[in-house]
Parts: sequence; C-alpha cells; structure tokens
Amino acid sequence: MEIVAKVLVGLVAALHLYILVLEMFLWQRSPGRNLHGFDPDLARVTAPLAANQGLYNGFLAAGLVWGLVAGGPAGFGARVFFLSCVVVAGVFGAATANRRILFAQALPGAVALAAVLAAR
Repeated sequence: MEIVAKVLVGLVAALHLYILVLEMFLWQRSPGRNLHGFDPDLARVTAPLAANQGLYNGFLAAGLVWGLVAGGPAGFGARVFFLSCVVVAGVFGAATANRRILFAQALPGAVALAAVLAAR
C-alpha cells in the first residue's frame, strides 16, 4: 500500500507542476485560454493573476516532492500537510471559481491523502 500511496502523491505533485506551467507560462496561449474559454485580451489581462496561482501550485508540488524524498515521520507529515492543502484549495476553488476544480484537484488529493493515511 505504501508504494501505491507514493505513486499517488507523485501523480498529484505532477498535476500541480502541470498547473504551474499552464498558469505561469501557457496562460496566453491556446492551452491556457482553452481551459477557461478566454479570448486573447482576457487572457492577457488575467495573466498576472494566473501566474500567481501557478506559483502557489508549484509550492504544493514542491512540498509533495519534499514529503516523498524526506521519508520517515517528517516525510509522512509533509505528505499529509500538503495533500490537505491540495484538498482545501480544491474545495475552495470549486466553491468560488469552477466546480471542475473539485474533480481535477480536490478528488485526486483526497484519494492520495487516504492512501497515505492507510499506508501508515
């Protein structure tokens, strides 16, 4: 079960690295614009906000990778903390921005968190 948990944590970290790239570097190109259906002008105006969000997603990914690399009690604590942050951010994003975030962010984080806790 521990291997499954670590793979799931790694996948959630990869997801957040992808979100970082999407929001920080591809926001004004078709991948970023198509995500929310923005026209080029709206994508340009919102790009600084998206870059800020992307940076936060990068911090989540970094924390999850740290939790995987650290191992032991410190790694376990980091994985639980950062996966909890992912879930909270996903629920908040679903409530305030777009319901899809619940399934794209909160659900994978919750599944990984459950696996980490079950593997303990």
